[in-house]
Amino acid sequence: MSDDRIFQFGDYQTPMELAEMVVACLASRGINPRSIVEPTCGIGNFLVAATERFPNADNVFGLDINNEYINEARSRVPRAQMISGQVFDYDWNSLIKSLPESVLIVGNPPWVTSSGLSARGATNLPAKTNSQGHRGLDAKTGKANFDIAEWIATRLIEAAGSREVTLALLLKTAVARKILRHVWTHAQMREAAIYEIDAARYFGVSVAACLLVVEMGQEGHRPGSVPVHPDLAAKRADHHIGWEEGYLIADANAREITRHLQVTSDAAVLHRWRSGVKHDCSKVMEFRGEQGRLVNGLGEKVDLESDHIFPLMKGSDVAQGREPTRWMLVPQRRTGDDTKWLRESAPKTWAYLEAHGEALDRRKSSIYRNRPRFSVFGIGDYTFAPWKVAICGLYKKLGFRVVGPFDGEVVVFDDTVYQLSFESEERARDVEKLLTSDLGLAFFRALIFWDNKRPITAEILNRLDLIVLGSEMGIQVGERAEAATLFG
Repeated sequence: MSDDRIFQFGDYQTPMELAEMVVACLASRGINPRSIVEPTCGIGNFLVAATERFPNADNVFGLDINNEYINEARSRVPRAQMISGQVFDYDWNSLIKSLPESVLIVGNPPWVTSSGLSARGATNLPAKTNSQGHRGLDAKTGKANFDIAEWIATRLIEAAGSREVTLALLLKTAVARKILRHVWTHAQMREAAIYEIDAARYFGVSVAACLLVVEMGQEGHRPGSVPVHPDLAAKRADHHIGWEEGYLIADANAREITRHLQVTSDAAVLHRWRSGVKHDCSKVMEFRGEQGRLVNGLGEKVDLESDHIFPLMKGSDVAQGREPTRWMLVPQRRTGDDTKWLRESAPKTWAYLEAHGEALDRRKSSIYRNRPRFSVFGIGDYTFAPWKVAICGLYKKLGFRVVGPFDGEVVVFDDTVYQLSFESEERARDVEKLLTSDLGLAFFRALIFWDNKRPITAEILNRLDLIVLGSEMGIQVGERAEAATLFG
């Protein structure tokens, strides 16, 4: 398969072995369709496997944008209706309404994002919409970006309506969860399940992937949880994911025993998790020490006022228990502070920033627009508190760590780290005990999907009510009224 096919179309042809395993899994669930549809059929491996497994299906349809693929698929499944066309433009409503029930929609839609295709100059894209309603920064920073497979699956679910339709698609697991979120909020389903697959073995890619099965129909009831099976042949689920109050639950069983620890309002957040400093210019803003001098990422030895230089712990330092080996220049105390005062209070720092102003001005993120020159983000009083509990959001583990001053200086973090800030070591240690308790860890396991690019987020961390957990464990960590006064 050419790189162009992968780049333009997310074209990972499904091996025949895997296609046969998928339809065998569907048959074991009691699925026996009269109609079979594959929306991006390629050379037809799924259609071949499905028609052999379900010989009574007398309506078979395949569509693909590649005419050569369609011709090959037609030769392999002569009784199928094969059409060369664009999946985004096809009238799926009319097709699905015309087919005898039950209908099986099976396949392997492209594993690429809309921005990924656009970056490579691909034109096979649906009309751009912000279907999830993202606003402001979320839309600007990529949350309005979407997976092509998600768009296709959502469109097919909408076309299915209340008809007896089974959707069975190979997907990235993160995309499967997005589709389940859509079904839980906008559609009716009788049953659903996830079966994990080895994407490295079958497609040569290192990503969590699965078969998502959604059975829809007039008697759909939106089940409270969906089983996750370790492989296509597994009869028993490893765990169940669920849906609760607008968000997905990673482990429904763990959620049952920890639901009472969920904050009930913003006022219940005793201490708020914050991200570390975001500057997007490490070669200028970060330093190593060499023979008593600071050396930036450009290899320059610099001499700056110490008031704005802080020991830095990156996410890997926090996760692996290392002490700081770098320093960071922090030109502001709060987001939005004017930086021009540095000209008088820290002339060497101001001269250094001006000398590297071109690099700082080139920072791409829109958050720097219309802000004081040389601005950074993720700063406030909490940044400069002496004691913190920190965790890296990128690592696949709940590694909470107490961090205090280093060589008498307050430690700061990069923006892969989340932190709670404290004035005393004792309070930090008490909170660490709560976070690392069996109940605390179970609370987070119920909410964290470890295959996400950044599995741990401030939004998840801030859901835990430390006062309720502290009360259960006999650890006093503060009064509710403190929530409005501690570090913003």
